[in-house]
Amino acid sequence: MRPQHFPLDPRIALLYIGACALLTGCPRPPAPLVPQPLAAMDRDSAVAWSQATLPTRYTAIRFRWKYQDDQKRWGGRGQARIAPPDSLRFDYVGPLGLGAGAAAIVADSALWADPARVFGGGSADSSVLLRRFAQDGDTLDYRETRGGARVLEAEWRREGNVLARSRTEFDARRMPVRARMDFPEESARFELTVVLVDTAAVLDPAIWRGRR
Repeated sequence: MRPQHFPLDPRIALLYIGACALLTGCPRPPAPLVPQPLAAMDRDSAVAWSQATLPTRYTAIRFRWKYQDDQKRWGGRGQARIAPPDSLRFDYVGPLGLGAGAAAIVADSALWADPARVFGGGSADSSVLLRRFAQDGDTLDYRETRGGARVLEAEWRREGNVLARSRTEFDARRMPVRARMDFPEESARFELTVVLVDTAAVLDPAIWRGRR
């Protein structure tokens, strides 16, 4: 199977880059995630692949997180509550309950965020799937390793510059175990380790209206 290329779906980009997303200081620019050119494919195939990655049940994911850049280093705990097909409520708190924040996202739009800024296809190997979404000056590449433990990596570039790079590891049930996101231009890293996944979660409708 050949590598493939298709237009950017902004909802999927936001879910993976922002949330997974549910989303690593770099001393130098990282090597491209998908270095070779990718052949074109039709939009229907791209949409089918994208939809297969969307959540199918209400889920609450508790996690521990760490963030660091050139000026600070923080850590704490948080929770992501997911409502299919494309809604996410993300809460976090720092050490001793300091630095708390939250955000709610539906499709490609943020309903609200408190504070406003939360943080300052195929290849020659059949076990590796490559995908590229491109629109205007933005390019989003995916590399999915499916043999054994599943790993999903993503890279977002604008005009050739890497803005964000993420890596998410999954368990045998295809649930996330840990993730990290690098922001090379900011020399920043965000890391997340899953503590508990509740796939029988009941979500109160009020969580979409605000943090308090």
